[in-house]
Amino acid sequence: MDHSTLFILLACLFGLLMTWGVGANDLANVMSTTMGSKAISVRQAIIIAIIFEFAGAFLAGGQVTSTIRSGIIDTSSLANQPNLLVYGMLAVLLAGSSWMALASYFGLPVSITHTIIGSIVGFGLMVAGIHGVQWHMVLPIALSWLTSPFIAGIFGFLLFLSVQRLVLISAHPLRNAKRYVPVCMFVICFILSSDAVLRGIHHITTVNVSDGLGVLLALIIAILLTIIGTVVTSRIKLPADSNRKTQFYYVEKVFSVLMLFTAAAMVFAHGSNDVANAVGPMAVVVTMAQSGEKAISQASALPLWILFLGCSGVVIGLLMYGKKVITTVGSSITALTPSRAFAATFAAALTVVAATATGIPVSATQTLVGGVLGVGLARGIGALNLYVIRNIFMSWIITIPAGAILTIIYFNLFKHLFASL
Repeated sequence: MDHSTLFILLACLFGLLMTWGVGANDLANVMSTTMGSKAISVRQAIIIAIIFEFAGAFLAGGQVTSTIRSGIIDTSSLANQPNLLVYGMLAVLLAGSSWMALASYFGLPVSITHTIIGSIVGFGLMVAGIHGVQWHMVLPIALSWLTSPFIAGIFGFLLFLSVQRLVLISAHPLRNAKRYVPVCMFVICFILSSDAVLRGIHHITTVNVSDGLGVLLALIIAILLTIIGTVVTSRIKLPADSNRKTQFYYVEKVFSVLMLFTAAAMVFAHGSNDVANAVGPMAVVVTMAQSGEKAISQASALPLWILFLGCSGVVIGLLMYGKKVITTVGSSITALTPSRAFAATFAAALTVVAATATGIPVSATQTLVGGVLGVGLARGIGALNLYVIRNIFMSWIITIPAGAILTIIYFNLFKHLFASL
């Protein structure tokens, strides 16, 4: 293939720009509930983002990447024109990075999943026609855009009602918080560790690990982490002269500890899903440039350096330009406390991890907004800022055609540019 080195360099550049936008927008949105509720400090948020974004992508991101790389378009139809696939994936990356940067500038939380998949479908329709798109793969993904925020909303609603009944309106809020929060910690840690062990162990070792052994290992990890969390919460003491209102301050401190675990679970889920979405087109370009036409029909392992580059871009984007989206989502949809943020964030994490396990890309943005909506509805419709919610939903609708249109423009630009070289 001609221009192979140039293709790889452009894929890396556009992929880095794309993942920068993911960090500035998607990951900022993921961290917004935790930071908006002031459950953790900025330094803690940065540490969580770096550790668990990389862990999610490396340990549990491969299956989604496979869906993006080969599940949307029937690439066999491009066997005689492999350069078109390269141009298309470069266009997808540049379109996604352009749209994410623009949305981040205005503080709009948009979905990288919408952008990537909409762009790939637009490219497929343009070069292969309506039959070149594998609609049986697209339909479950499209349905997930509707069902994932709905499911997350139900989880968030039920979780916050449980928190209210078991802790906040009980006769002894702090005592009950210390009783039930370790249970939540265990559930969160077990889900996170089992997801990493059962689906990610093959990335770091060639030893066959049975499901039973994997579950046992995840159970041990969850128990150890829960013990650590329980020790920390046990040190939160209620002053002797405190009244019921004062108790709630200390209850929220207990939930702040829990939010450390919940935020880690959500960032892990984000790394396993959204980083994979962003680096999928980059992986196609690199594989095509290195392997030529064979790469269209043959599966190949995703190079770890691509995941590393993608994760690096995400973290840098969060640190450099995530403040606007964090402000929008963290304080504008509804007022958040650590207990409310826990319900919303954990609901979103459950939804994303479950979807990733099936190989269906879902939007962390949508699931988190769904979780926040569920928590707000549990407190009454008046607790929600419907104006902000309307703008967020509109941005979701605009994202899909924006990605498709930008991809068409960039594809034709690359096609004519490289044809003249």
